[in-house]
Parts: sequence; C-alpha cells; structure tokens
Amino acid sequence: MIITLVLLMGFGLPQEVPKQEATGTVPPGGGKVTFGIDKDDPQNPTGDRWTGKRFEKALNVTLNSVVFRSSGQDLTTTGTYVEMTSRLVEPALLALAVLAVRGRIKR
Repeated sequence: MIITLVLLMGFGLPQEVPKQEATGTVPPGGGKVTFGIDKDDPQNPTGDRWTGKRFEKALNVTLNSVVFRSSGQDLTTTGTYVEMTSRLVEPALLALAVLAVRGRIKR
C-alpha cells in the first residue's frame, strides 16, 4: 500500500482537477438550446508532487482500491494503471499476511 501511495503521489494524481466546460449553440430565432459538457484529460504534475494535499488524496485512492471500489478521483493514465494493479495485488498480499499470522498462531 505504501508503494501505491508513493506512485500515486508522484505520477498518478493530476496537477489540478480538470474543469468542466459547457459549450452550446443558440439557434436563430430562439428555440431549443443544446449544451455539451466536456472535461479536459488530467495532466501530469509539473510542480511540487510531494504536498500534504496530494498525500491525502493519494491515501484516499489507495485505501479505496484495497476494498475494490472506484475512488471517483480523476487520475492520470499512469494513476489509473497503478490503481488497477493495486486492486489485484494488495488484497492478495493482505490475504497472505493473514494466513502467515494464522500459521504462526496455530503453532
């Protein structure tokens, strides 16, 4: 989990939250207005990656990935792959740790 946390802080969280942008057209003479809402792709950070705010967000994503839930955070492409990998690896490692403790207690 610590490795996932460090990877997300360094590469997985975007520099800033992508903002939604609404664009639309108004037909001449009035009528129905249609809006399309788009989000920019999350960008890798270029400045300080090791801040308390980024730590808190990375910790939230990491803890959510352990219990197989989506964090709901906007992640970079690297962050998405880190989260998917941690969803597979971390529960397996936790299960092995529980079995190891159980084996020690039985002796």
